Amino acid sequence: MTVTPAASQHPDTQARSISVLLFSDDRSVRDQVRLGVGDHPADDVVVERWHECATAPAVEAAVDEGGYDVLILDGEAQPYGGMGLARQLKSEVFDCPPIVVLTGRPVDGWLATWSLADAAVPRPLDPEKLADTVAHLARR
Repeated sequence: MTVTPAASQHPDTQARSISVLLFSDDRSVRDQVRLGVGDHPADDVVVERWHECATAPAVEAAVDEGGYDVLILDGEAQPYGGMGLARQLKSEVFDCPPIVVLTGRPVDGWLATWSLADAAVPRPLDPEKLADTVAHLARR
């Protein structure tokens, strides 16, 4: 798998335009994340494109095509969770984009470390924490 970063400067501002891949088998989780992060998670970061996936094979195919700056993976997805998927992507994808894993609870941070994710956001999902985390990773 190869990845091509898609980040660029937004034409009207100094904001960095990014593309985000969002994985969860639960539509309500995907909606909550999109609304929480929004299209402008920080003054200097604009989400230009969201790509949603409901299955692990769809994530693998999308990441293989490239063009994502941040991946958000639901660690509680079924039957294949985002933590295992994060570890797989970090192990197999050259120059893998930064990954945010959504954990089931705050004490699951150690699992996110095992998964090689760059950041973890626990449930219940805090919109401000989500936006800050995505903006931070987009700047890297």
